[in-house]
Amino acid sequence: MKVTAVCISEKKGTRKHPVPSLTLEKDYGILGDAHAGKWHRQVSLLPKESVDTMRAVIPGLKPGDFAENILTEGIALKMLPVGTVLEIGSAVLEITQIGKECHNDCEIRRLTGRCVMPTDGVFAKVLESGEIRPGDTITIRGNHHEAD
Repeated sequence: MKVTAVCISEKKGTRKHPVPSLTLEKDYGILGDAHAGKWHRQVSLLPKESVDTMRAVIPGLKPGDFAENILTEGIALKMLPVGTVLEIGSAVLEITQIGKECHNDCEIRRLTGRCVMPTDGVFAKVLESGEIRPGDTITIRGNHHEAD
């Protein structure tokens, strides 16, 4: 289970672009990303496997085209329950939401005809600040809610 790409966007509702690394701040999100803030969807994760199925239809898809911050490989994200804690690089995230409604003016949906983020993506908040880079290992630490 690893990270294959990391991406940011400066504006909500647009494709993200790959960057060498992400700097995550506790309770805030990714520095420089439009979705950072004190809310529950600070970071978006999407399996590379989902993008690969879309590549069969649109071969030119690149990391970030579905507005994901972190592209993963080898982990069934949508099967993880809300509250799952993930260690990625030196950061720690908690899954807060599985999927989402795609808004009507979604640039990704206009370009591709379909968006995989609503069905296959997950959202998380930052529990511990850190850096995430392509190639970093993803470790499932357990469920945050079980510790309560």
